[in-house]
Amino acid sequence: MSKGPVLILGARSDIGLAVAHNFASLGHPIQLAARNVDDLEANRNDIATRHNVDVTLHAFDALDQDSHAGFIDSLPELPQIAACAVGYMGEQSDNEQDMAAAALVMRSNYEGPASILGELANRFEARGSGTLVGISSVAGLRGRATNYVYGSAKAGFTAFLSGLRNRLAKKGVHVITVLPGFVATRMTEDMDLPAKLTAQPDEVADKIANAVERGKNIIYVRPIWRLIMAVICSIPEGVFKKLEL
Repeated sequence: MSKGPVLILGARSDIGLAVAHNFASLGHPIQLAARNVDDLEANRNDIATRHNVDVTLHAFDALDQDSHAGFIDSLPELPQIAACAVGYMGEQSDNEQDMAAAALVMRSNYEGPASILGELANRFEARGSGTLVGISSVAGLRGRATNYVYGSAKAGFTAFLSGLRNRLAKKGVHVITVLPGFVATRMTEDMDLPAKLTAQPDEVADKIANAVERGKNIIYVRPIWRLIMAVICSIPEGVFKKLEL
């Protein structure tokens, strides 16, 4: 039986490419979507050759919401699985002082991803099948002084995915929320990350493929993050204000 195509939104990212390789290795055709997508021609050829599947490139801008419906219409086939790896962290110090910088982070991590997944959700619902995967962050589970702009956007995205999952639960459409914790990518390469808490992009991709197969709803890539965030979220606000997190 042929397997349905997988759409990767934000295919330029390390996680996006890892997810593409993983699903291609399982026999799924791949649709790579990103800005300046022609730059991904080498990646397209690599995935197609290595895994012997069809791979197509598609221009996509998460921030251009008016283009999202047309973008979906332009795909060669409505995907069976769509994974959104769109994201932008920025610098908290800049985001605090420059509201335009803060807005870019908020739109990149919440508004844009929610818009495109919302459009896809309606198409999947009309068809009666499909899986939507949103890569959010543990940073959205409680606001911390060191990254609250990014964290607030991810909190919004996490809540959106939760509501979408609840809405579509009886419509044949599955929604997965991914909470990776630290991941070793180009976005975090300047950070001093603890090895035991830091996943690799391939690890994230494996967890996503497993969650799709098993019908999981919320996944922590490394289970220890569930405990860490439970502790952080349980700290009383009066005490939390005194901490440097």
